[in-house]
Amino acid sequence: MTKVRVARIGAAHGVRGEVRLWPFTQDPMAVAGYGPLETEDGARHFTIESLRTGKDHLVARIAGVNDREAAEALRNLDLFVPRARLPAIEEPDTFYHADLIGLAAVTADGAALGTVTAVHNFGAGDIVEIAPQGGGAPLMLSFTESAVPAIDLKAKRIVVVPPPDENE
Repeated sequence: MTKVRVARIGAAHGVRGEVRLWPFTQDPMAVAGYGPLETEDGARHFTIESLRTGKDHLVARIAGVNDREAAEALRNLDLFVPRARLPAIEEPDTFYHADLIGLAAVTADGAALGTVTAVHNFGAGDIVEIAPQGGGAPLMLSFTESAVPAIDLKAKRIVVVPPPDENE
């Protein structure tokens, strides 16, 4: 079962067990509506009892977390939901990162390049990481229309325009 990371718990907020929450959803407040959130391994489950906006984050009250010490123990914990629990995407050219992982990466003429292993965002936009078919260092491409002109989820592939070879 594919899981999607939807949030990360930050530092404790106050002394009554609230935590700072960093959502990874298009609508930040939607994270409270996905039902119980869980750790990646599924061993622990968390229910958001309340959610409000803070300065540059959300503030969440999580069921069973009643003091600062319990809140601090959750710091930097990533929270996931099963992919099937997320709403269908209605917008064209919009994707869940989890749906892109594992897709074959090919050139416009169909030559195999490798497999999508991750989608990162370091602050300047999404980056697609592709593990080359023959091994070696991963190929990192901006997730833009010029670098990734086509995505076909049904065919389980993306078309990429690799950067020019610097040795040519």
